Amino acid sequence: KVKTNVVKKNCNPEWCDEVSLSIKDLNDPIELTVYDKDTLGADDPMGTTEIDLKPYLEAARLRKELQELPNGCALKKVQPSGTNDLADESRILWENGRITQDMRLKLRNVESGEVLIQIEWVDIPGCKGLDPDF
Repeated sequence: KVKTNVVKKNCNPEWCDEVSLSIKDLNDPIELTVYDKDTLGADDPMGTTEIDLKPYLEAARLRKELQELPNGCALKKVQPSGTNDLADESRILWENGRITQDMRLKLRNVESGEVLIQIEWVDIPGCKGLDPDF
């Protein structure tokens, strides 16, 4: 679990927080829950969404072969479907030696709401990472 900073008195909050997560099972999506901060009592959940890592990981596993690609090259386009929470097309990009994916995710269990996120895989020395030979 990771908790971001609280954005006060804003109906359209922007967090711009950078968080690092340790991933134990690459097949499991990351669940994201947005809460309304309450002064008294428990915080109220405002919606949930899931980050499907599989399309990103497929592209990221090829990173050693991508060194010759031009910056800004789209490695993969992921379309919204019944199996993901994407609100619109998401692109996985190769840029400056990094592979990133920007996503606009619909919040579930709420009348309306979206979250914009960017994911990037970062290898940590001593961890299994994406290398299947580790």
